[in-house]
Amino acid sequence: MKVMYVTGDQSVPLREGTSPRPNPGPGELLIRVYAAGVTPTELQWYPTSHDKAGGVRVNAVPGHEFSGVVEGVGENVGGLTVGQEVFGMNDWFADGAIAGYCLAPHSSVVPKPASLTHIEAASVPIGSLTAWQGLFTRANLQPGERVLVHGGSGAVGLFAVQLARLEGAEVVATASARHREFVRSLGASQVVDYHTQRFEDVARDFDVVFDTVGGETLQRSWSVLKPGGRMVTIAAAGEATTDERVKQAFFIVEPDQHQLAEIAARLSDGRLRTFVDAVVPFSRAADAFAGRVERSGRGKLVIDTLN
Repeated sequence: MKVMYVTGDQSVPLREGTSPRPNPGPGELLIRVYAAGVTPTELQWYPTSHDKAGGVRVNAVPGHEFSGVVEGVGENVGGLTVGQEVFGMNDWFADGAIAGYCLAPHSSVVPKPASLTHIEAASVPIGSLTAWQGLFTRANLQPGERVLVHGGSGAVGLFAVQLARLEGAEVVATASARHREFVRSLGASQVVDYHTQRFEDVARDFDVVFDTVGGETLQRSWSVLKPGGRMVTIAAAGEATTDERVKQAFFIVEPDQHQLAEIAARLSDGRLRTFVDAVVPFSRAADAFAGRVERSGRGKLVIDTLN
C-alpha cells in the first residue's frame, strides 16, 4: 500500500513509500482510508520520534484522524462490520492514516454520519474531541457560565464555540476581523479582533478560558478569569512548562468512542457543524505538513488519500 513516512527534514517533512497492508489484531479494525486530517505540529511531538518505551522511532506515519471504510476486523470489535463507513482516531504511537490503510482500536471509531462526506468527517475527530474534553471533562462547563475561546475560527476553536453555546454558555471568542461574522455564526455573542484589541480590555469575568494559542495570549488570560475560574490550554509549550498553573491547565486529547458518538449525533441532526479549510491530494501531503498550502483560516486541512 502507499504510505507517507516522516523524514525529520522540515523542508521535506514526508516521503512517499510503500508498506505491506497491516492485519488487524484483537479489538482492531483495518480501515481503508478515504481522507485524513492534518495536524502539522504532530511532526514535532514525542510519539512521532519515540516509541512508548522511549526508543527512537523511524518511518512514523502521521495523521491520526481519518474517515474511511472498514476493510477487515479482528476479534471483539464491538459490532462494527466490514464495509461500514466509519471515522475516528488511532493511537499517537501507532502508524497514522496518511496511507492507503491504517489500523485503529474499535473503541476509537464510530459510524460516519451519513450527512457528512469522508472529507468532512476526517476534519472532525481531533478538533471536536479536544473541544469536548477541554470544556466538559477538564473545565466541567455549566449552563449559564461565560467562556472565552481563543482562536474561535480554528480547527479546535470552532468546535469549542459551538459546543459551549449548545451547553447554554455565553461565548466570547478571539479571531481576526475577517472571521468575525463566521465565528458569530457559530454562536459567539462577541468576537474580539486580536489584531486591533486586547481581549482583557473589552471582556472579563470568565468562568472558563479555552486557550488554543499559548504564549503571551495564555499569560494574559489569567487576569480575565473569575475567582475559581478554570483555564484549559492545548498550546504545545504547555507540555514542557515549569509553571504549575499551566501544567494543571494543559491537556492532550485522547480517543473516546462515547464522546465521538455524541459528537456524531450532533453532526447528524445539524446542531453541530464542521468546516474544511482546504483539501489536498495524497501526493501533496508533504506540502500540507510543511505549511505550503493556501488556507482560509477556518477549520481543518484534510488530505484526500484516494487522489
